[in-house]
Parts: sequence; structure tokens; C-alpha cells
Amino acid sequence: MVATAVAVCIDARADERQPLSFFDPEDGQLDMSDFLLKHKGALPVPIVITEPAVGYGFGLGLLFFSGPIAEAAANSSTGEPSRIPPNVTAVGGLYTQNGTWAAAAAHFHTWDDDRYRYLGAVAKVDANLDYFGLSGQPRAYTLQGNALVQQFLARLGNSRWYGGVRYVYFDTTSSFSGGNIPADVLNFQKNVRIGAGSLILDYDSRDNIFYPASGTFAEFETQFARTGFGGTNNYDVYAARAFKWIPLTRTIILGLRVDTRFSTGDIPFFAQPYVDLRGVQKGRYQDRNAISTETELRWDVTPRWSLLGFTGLGKAYGRLESFSQAQNVVSVGTGFRYLIARKIGASIGIDVAHSKDQNAFYIQFGSAWR
Repeated sequence: MVATAVAVCIDARADERQPLSFFDPEDGQLDMSDFLLKHKGALPVPIVITEPAVGYGFGLGLLFFSGPIAEAAANSSTGEPSRIPPNVTAVGGLYTQNGTWAAAAAHFHTWDDDRYRYLGAVAKVDANLDYFGLSGQPRAYTLQGNALVQQFLARLGNSRWYGGVRYVYFDTTSSFSGGNIPADVLNFQKNVRIGAGSLILDYDSRDNIFYPASGTFAEFETQFARTGFGGTNNYDVYAARAFKWIPLTRTIILGLRVDTRFSTGDIPFFAQPYVDLRGVQKGRYQDRNAISTETELRWDVTPRWSLLGFTGLGKAYGRLESFSQAQNVVSVGTGFRYLIARKIGASIGIDVAHSKDQNAFYIQFGSAWR
């Protein structure tokens, strides 16, 4: 038994002395799985800003993976990542040419074989943005603030449904250039605090949370912003979103997305729902309600490389314009992904997109749908 114990100890020390490698022993390709999991390294994710509202800019995010699921993946000899997600810690910041900057930190954690899920985040933002409103002409404004997000979900029985709560706090200061408030911005307040509690119902059957090849994610949210939650405004937001990935063949995957948000009450102008599509400026099409849909076709050319094409359609309506009067917003684009960490199913790549009078590209970590 002594000899066996000594042999085990020697094997363990040999494992600890294994040199750091950025290549997968299975296929010899560039892979950061062991660096992220065994050596507790960070995955750098460059952030390239191409939004016309804030100008070109750059940022960097660092992702750290941990937890028993990540450790199991690190020692796994199979090529399939676990369905149960690892714990993820993220920190990052960005800066753009018009002076906009932001910094944030977040943590996602699971317990009891993914029965419980926690998400927490803090952020500081100093942004120079544009408000378009009914005129369609950009009006420059600044938005400064500190944000906090806390969310806890629990699995319902043995199903793939999760129920829980979310709390959002955002302490802001905003001002329009020149001090002239657009006529369609009602009840403007320079200092606004958003304190909102939400009831959340999620469904998650994705085979991987980062870059799924099959399964569905859906979320239904009822948000109540109230002075009793620390805010200055009372309003409600009802939101539903769903992403579905359908494997048409072994290498062709069809992705479908729908995202809807409906608001009532005294919602601040900058918090109104907007059309959210790749290639469309954030907040360009904004109103009481917004609907965004996308279709994406992905071809896994090799086990590592994927090509994809996508198109989207959206509309914002409710107060400024009716549903029939509101403009249909269309975007198209293409992109690619590289499987950078096989054992956790993490990929990285670039999307290039176009909409009316706008072009943009994005460095993506995994799927663009979150």
C-alpha cells in the first residue's frame, strides 16, 4: 500500500509539472482549455466598438472559469463539453473616441448540479449617446451612472425550467447637449434612479451555454420599477425572449430568435425598449415597445471552424408611432467562429453586419444571442 501511495503521489506531482500548452493533444489545434481550467488562466476577449453613437473604440474583457464542473471538464477525456455550465467571473472595460467609457465586473455561479443559478454584476458608465425620438435626428446627450444587478434562479423539480427573481439598480445623471430637451421626452429628470424587481421564468435545454448546437433558451420577465425598490420612477416592463438551435444535418444548424419588450408607466427615455439587432445602432429605434427577430444559419466547416449568415427584422412602436406606422428595421450579416476551448465549448469570432445607412462589426464570444 505504501508503494501504491508513493506511485499516486509521484503521478500527481508529474501532473502538476505538466508544461503549459496552448494546443489540444487530440487534434493538435490551438486550444485554451487546459490554460483556463488546469492553470486557472484568463480568456482575453477583445471588444471592438463600431457604434456610430459613440464612435470607434476598444475594450478588453477577461473571463475566468472555475467550479467542479470546470474541473471535471479539465480532466475529461471526451470531446464533448458538459451540459452543466462552469462558474464564470468576468471583468472588463472599454473606451471610445467620443469619450465614452465603462467598466464592469460580473460573476455567474451554479450549485447542486446546476439546480441553483446566481448572477451578479456591478458597472460604472460614462456615455455620450444620441437620442433620436420622433424626429429621427440624433440629439446628443450624456448618461453617467453606477449599476448593480442581482439574480437568483432555482430549478423547478427535475425539469429544465427555472424560476426566480432579479433586482436592478441604476443611479444615473443625464443631460442633453445645449440644455434643450426634445419635445417628445416627457417629464425629463436630470437625476434618475432605477430600482426594479423582476419575477423570472427561464427554460434552458441548450447543449452548451456559450455556443449551442441544439436546444432552446427562453426567458419571461415581469419587471416592476418602484420608488419602494430605491428608484425615482414607477413603471413596468414585460419581456419575453427565446432562442432555438435546430441541427438540420450534422454540420448545419438553424438558429431562430425572437425578443419582445413592452413597457407602461413613467419609464425614463434612455430605458425605453429598442430594436436590438446586429448592424443596428443601439437605441436608434426606440419607443414604448420593441420587437426584434433574427434567423441564423451556421455551417460547422470543421470541428473547430464555423461560418454563419444571419438576417434580422425589428420594430419599435407604441407612443411615438403606432405599430403600422413604425419603420421596419432590417439587418443582414455574416461571421465566423473558432472553438477556442473545446472542453467547455467556448468559441470566439467576428460578425459583420449591415442595416440602412449603417455598418458594424463585432468580436463575439460564443453566440451573439444572450
